[in-house]
Amino acid sequence: MKDNKAHTVLTYIIAIVWITNGVICKILNLVPRHQDIVSRILGDSYSESLTIAIGVSEIFMAIWVLSRYKTKLNTITQIIIVAVMNSLELFFAQDLLLWGKFNSLFAVIFIFIVYYNEFILNKNTL
Repeated sequence: MKDNKAHTVLTYIIAIVWITNGVICKILNLVPRHQDIVSRILGDSYSESLTIAIGVSEIFMAIWVLSRYKTKLNTITQIIIVAVMNSLELFFAQDLLLWGKFNSLFAVIFIFIVYYNEFILNKNTL
């Protein structure tokens, strides 16, 4: 029963991370370096629109997390997205990252939490 409660709490925390990054950092552009990173990786022409689209996608990810629909696929998708996104940022925009190379450490911790939440704590999807 304890694992189930921890799983529920972590599920909400993971969703909050996606919503916060989507709404605050990207859609509202309250953290402009996110758009700068998108501009660096994908080019200036559509960086504002692409940043907003990424933010909307992050909101959809949060909804998917909260829906608990196909949780294993969701978890694998999250892990791939975070790993790819952070690798691109590390190689192409490291100077724009809040903690430079240490951003990768936070990405790995988030990936571990997402993995742990689904494959260790979630007893409903064996």
